[in-house]
Amino acid sequence: MEQVTSSVTEPKHVPVMLERCIALLAPAISRPDAVVIDATLGLAGHSIAMLEQFPQLRLIGIDRDESALAISRERLMNYAERITLVHAVYDEISDVLADLGIPAVDGVLFDLGVSSMQLDVAERGFSYNQDAHLDMRMDNSDVLTASEILNSYSHGELARIISNFGEEKFASRVASAIVKARETAPIETTVQLVELIKGAIPAAARRTGGNPAKRTFQALRIEVNSELSVLERAVPQSLNALKPGGRVVVMSYHSLEDKIVKTAFAKVSTSTTPIDLPITPVKPDFELLVRGNEKATDEEVASNPRARSVRLRAIAKAVAA
Repeated sequence: MEQVTSSVTEPKHVPVMLERCIALLAPAISRPDAVVIDATLGLAGHSIAMLEQFPQLRLIGIDRDESALAISRERLMNYAERITLVHAVYDEISDVLADLGIPAVDGVLFDLGVSSMQLDVAERGFSYNQDAHLDMRMDNSDVLTASEILNSYSHGELARIISNFGEEKFASRVASAIVKARETAPIETTVQLVELIKGAIPAAARRTGGNPAKRTFQALRIEVNSELSVLERAVPQSLNALKPGGRVVVMSYHSLEDKIVKTAFAKVSTSTTPIDLPITPVKPDFELLVRGNEKATDEEVASNPRARSVRLRAIAKAVAA
């Protein structure tokens, strides 16, 4: 586990939609001897609140970032007897539970995307507002970095990920600028990349929508960490891990993430009985708890700008009749 410096022992951290998440999970995790998985532990803001509110609750915290786990272990010190923290990716939920000998849980929480700590610590390379090496690994034991992608992917591969994962309409132009620049020298720092992106995007398009680099940085982060493919595997595992009456809450920050969650939830909450048959439809095994997706309130966004793009979905496993 890497050493955590004093500069990040108390990073700024405001949990997104905290009260709403707890309200949705409460009917399940308030049960005697309940177990909840925080699949994206981060700095444990949601976990601390759950442990405080439900004195019998046991928490399994999963994170791929060893630095976050080290900080969270300290923050959760008062609950040491009720927590188990695991260094893993959240598509390993089934393996984590098997290793712990836990057959099923009462709740699962996902708070996707990049954490406060990862954004705020410059050397991680996630932020386009700070000069750093282009790393972007959520798990420092992984091999692939953003710099390696920028200096080795073809124009077509770069354009694809910037367009698909970053939803950048000038993806081809950005990819061309990257390929041209690396012919002279490798692209290694966030400042280098930001300048390339600014030069590739027309001036008129740069006047609105915030920093023009944010979409390309998002795309690189998703590619480095295989975030979408991980999520596609993780959501079904979380559903399979639930006890009857158990609940899953997912907060996503990108339309492609939200689409994956929406599709997975719809698959298990829709009756498979043909509508034209004169029989009572078979009730699905799961019930949606939220119509569509929910956004943060204007008041929360004003106090916590990182809540601006959140999309929350929740689902419950049916209780056997």
